[in-house]
Amino acid sequence: MKAINIKLIMISMIFSSMGISQEVKENSRQNGHLNINKFRQMYQEFSSPNMFRTAAGAPGPAYYQQQADYNINIELDDQNKKIYGRETITYTNNSPDNLEYLWVQLDQNIRKKDSPSLIRDGDGVSPAYDPSGFTNKFINEPFDGGFNIEYVKDVNGKALTFIINQTMMRIDLPEVLKSGEKVSFSLKWWYNIQDHVNQDGRSGYESFKSDGNRSYIIAQFFPRMAVYNEVDGWQNYQFWGSGEFALPFGNYEVKITVPADHILDATGELQNRKEVFSKDMLKRFNKAKKSYDKPVMIVTQAEAEQAEKNFSKDKNTWHFIAENVRDFAFASSRKFLWDMMAVKVGNKDVMAVSLYPKEGNPLWEDYSTIVVAETLKTYSSFTFDYPYHKAISVHAKQIGMEYPMICFNFGRPNIDGSYSDQVKYGMIGVIIHEVGHNFFPMIVNNDERQWAWMDEGINTFVQYLTEQQLGEDKPEIIFPLKKYPSRRGEPKDIVNYMSVDQNSLAPIMSNPENVFSLGPNAYGKPATALNILRETIMGKELFDHAFKTYSKRWMFKHPTPEDFFRTMEDASAVDLDWFWRGWFYTTDFVDIGIKEVKQYYVSPNPGEEMKKIMEERGIPMNKLRPLVYLEDFENDTENLKEANPLDNSKLLNNYLKENFSEEEISSLKVPKYFYEIIFDKPGGLVMPIIVEYEYEDGSKEKIKYPVQVWRKNDNEVSKMVTSNKKIVNIILDPDLETADIDISNNAWPKKQEDSDFDKFKSKIKG
Repeated sequence: MKAINIKLIMISMIFSSMGISQEVKENSRQNGHLNINKFRQMYQEFSSPNMFRTAAGAPGPAYYQQQADYNINIELDDQNKKIYGRETITYTNNSPDNLEYLWVQLDQNIRKKDSPSLIRDGDGVSPAYDPSGFTNKFINEPFDGGFNIEYVKDVNGKALTFIINQTMMRIDLPEVLKSGEKVSFSLKWWYNIQDHVNQDGRSGYESFKSDGNRSYIIAQFFPRMAVYNEVDGWQNYQFWGSGEFALPFGNYEVKITVPADHILDATGELQNRKEVFSKDMLKRFNKAKKSYDKPVMIVTQAEAEQAEKNFSKDKNTWHFIAENVRDFAFASSRKFLWDMMAVKVGNKDVMAVSLYPKEGNPLWEDYSTIVVAETLKTYSSFTFDYPYHKAISVHAKQIGMEYPMICFNFGRPNIDGSYSDQVKYGMIGVIIHEVGHNFFPMIVNNDERQWAWMDEGINTFVQYLTEQQLGEDKPEIIFPLKKYPSRRGEPKDIVNYMSVDQNSLAPIMSNPENVFSLGPNAYGKPATALNILRETIMGKELFDHAFKTYSKRWMFKHPTPEDFFRTMEDASAVDLDWFWRGWFYTTDFVDIGIKEVKQYYVSPNPGEEMKKIMEERGIPMNKLRPLVYLEDFENDTENLKEANPLDNSKLLNNYLKENFSEEEISSLKVPKYFYEIIFDKPGGLVMPIIVEYEYEDGSKEKIKYPVQVWRKNDNEVSKMVTSNKKIVNIILDPDLETADIDISNNAWPKKQEDSDFDKFKSKIKG
């Protein structure tokens, strides 16, 4: 596109901006308004920076966090499907406040028969139910779950006063816990383990009718300390089911007693490997520590199938120590195959690990551990080097759930071992996602109970980056596709959600219990927003540096949304208040269109519009110095005239010769065509205007007008386009970068057949 560079030319349209009607003038005098500009700073939405959290989005000089250390002994009763436990919690008060009581989370209580969570939702009659759903809803007795607390005692064995409110337990301290002090107390408890396949939940057991065995994936199995900080005080919002967990960091020593023929792995480093491993397992484990290209079987399928036939009455105790983690989980079964391989992350070796029953093969043996390894490498490149010594993927039907160093993942072949691409890619995707949660929120430890998007959305975004890199770099893993079929991340994939009735939408900045569709709201939309921010708004270099800065700043700390928003701006020098407000604080959507296209010709005489302007201002025409006027063709915007009524080139050449030397003229770019493109914005979100202009000779040019183009008019924007070539087609957002929900207004001429617009429309369907 040629830029007009003629000093003498003054366009009459500059006067039109002064043509404010008398009615508007009167209204502006009578009625003021608050600042509703979409580019205003977010001082009202953001918390005030302070000594705990700076305006730059970093931990401040007074930042603190509490510590909770655990010593836990549990026994898994396989025969009766129960867990028995004793634990001692040592709680360190690093806050400047004195604490009169402590809050402990009892998340299993959501499964009590009288839990309010069971009746909190409306549930009209459905026209159809699957058999298990019908049975659970109308026939079965409610599951008898929840913690049975036998005692809470201080270090001297004296009973402490406590009260249980649903999923929270308040422990009243006999003495105030002063700033800088520690307190220890002990609890004894047990609960019934639920069938997670038929009774849902984030952990539990699966029964296998073919051999009478069960596999256990166990989490939220012990009373856990709630978070106390300067943001919320005690985060004791009840666990209703959707909002996940807010947990302090600490050190864990955990001993788990299970049947002797069980294979078990867990958060933390195994302390008694020689006691619980056979000699063959030890040899294979040592080999796996040096195998970087493929997994090594620690327990083979033949060995697991043999173990399935016996039900040992003996017991083994597995002893783990985990430092600086926010939670603990484990998996145990005699059915488990076990494989491992080493992966180089930074300057250290990390073990990628998988546990799965034979029902997961051949899919799991082929892919799981390799995907774990690739995930650790890719996430580390975008954030920080993975700090723990292992990452475990456990096969579990219908579940995708995460904990420090261990996660539970779905993806099961048919009985004959066959599987579809959908099952394969679904399994790979969930493993990437759940292993990725080691970074968000297990290390960058946001409050999941309040802000689900901070881990789910951010993690889904990095999952998308990992999947796409997997498609580019590891085609042997996902054959035959070069581009991984990601479910979330592409702007076009969030269009349907952003198009639904506003009564069914909530802003991203909502508590997860209060949104209508948690998947699109907390996973898909924020992941897409961050992808757009990286690809279209900031650019990869600026975004990646800012994102890594945020990740490193808040490793092993508790960030808030404002810490993320502020860091992304602080580390990039990109003002993003308009983006956070629109995408995260509202349910506005993107819809930018081409309202009108006008063509102008150069004229030595004023047109009717110019005459009217001069008359309104009382300026005699003969008092004006000579001007060059751009006159509107005033023809149908869809059918612009082929030729100018006057020869632009001839007229311009005359003016040039009269006002410039030949040397000056030789450096000027003289256009043949003058266009005014008027863009409107039916949607509420401001976004850059990305336009592809196609010329008569078949050439194309893409221009991205910055988002600030909307700062003075939130409804429509006009852009003047000059060129030596005739424009024949215009397409907005040709690569579907902005999640525009309506592309019917994205092209000019609007009625195109057999054109690029047809190809453009097909992208949405694709």
